[in-house]
Amino acid sequence: MEDELWDALYQLLLRESNRRSRRKGVWFSDIVILAVFFWAVLHDRPISWACRPRNWPPEMRWRLLPSRATMSRRMRTFSVLNLLEAMLSALGEAACPTLVRSVDAKPLVVGGFSKDADAKWGYAVHAKAKGYKLFSIWSDRSPVPEQWCVGPMNRSEPIVAQVMIGRLDGGGYVLGDSSYDTNALHQLCEGQGLQLLAPRKNPGTQLGHKVHAPSRLRSIELLETRPAMRWCGSDCGQTFGPSVFAGRTGIERHFGQMGNFGGGLSPLPNWVRRPHRVVPWIGAKILLNGLRICRNKGLAA
Repeated sequence: MEDELWDALYQLLLRESNRRSRRKGVWFSDIVILAVFFWAVLHDRPISWACRPRNWPPEMRWRLLPSRATMSRRMRTFSVLNLLEAMLSALGEAACPTLVRSVDAKPLVVGGFSKDADAKWGYAVHAKAKGYKLFSIWSDRSPVPEQWCVGPMNRSEPIVAQVMIGRLDGGGYVLGDSSYDTNALHQLCEGQGLQLLAPRKNPGTQLGHKVHAPSRLRSIELLETRPAMRWCGSDCGQTFGPSVFAGRTGIERHFGQMGNFGGGLSPLPNWVRRPHRVVPWIGAKILLNGLRICRNKGLAA
């Protein structure tokens, strides 16, 4: 599978690189820098490993590879990161428009004794851990997230969701778990033409005297109101709200499947620390997973 993903990845890199002019005053073009970076990410090795010619197949060895210092410097430049972002955007354009999106975060744990000052202690599901989180908004029809970002483990998911939702286009529904059920997030979604569906932590209880956003009341009505049962020869108890919210499990499958293939997103290795290394590494893993999805579904990458 690694060979198939590399072929698709390199073709996408060539196509997006040809759409822009080469930087002047540099020995290695952005395409060479990203090719070396992707070779390391695909094989879950440090970038220094990919800078050695002996770690490339004979038919793929370039005349000269950049040094580790050159890679470290160039991977922080705007042009290289912008090319990586353009590749992700190109995959996103292959998706069909959708009215249902899901928002969630995936913990990326590092060792508790890590000296990474940007990796913080926070909750990873039901336990405390140190590391980062991948925040994303995803639809089942897209091979890559519509919006994503990386932050420390202790960053509030609803706060980050406000930033990502503010960048969305079009209307529809946004599905989240109970941690996203806040009035501020409901109001933001309503202003964007979106309806947030997020269950309450204690469904069926009273709302108290606090003033609630109309969209939050609508979410409660959609998720908790059940019509009277009438016999029709099938299960009539499934209403519109719960049937739409059932699609939220799609983002859980996306997170799970991202690590279920060679080169997928596994726990961050020891050489991926600090945001300037973590963010491109995760972006490359998202890109590889998107190419895998396109290949399996027969989509044009």
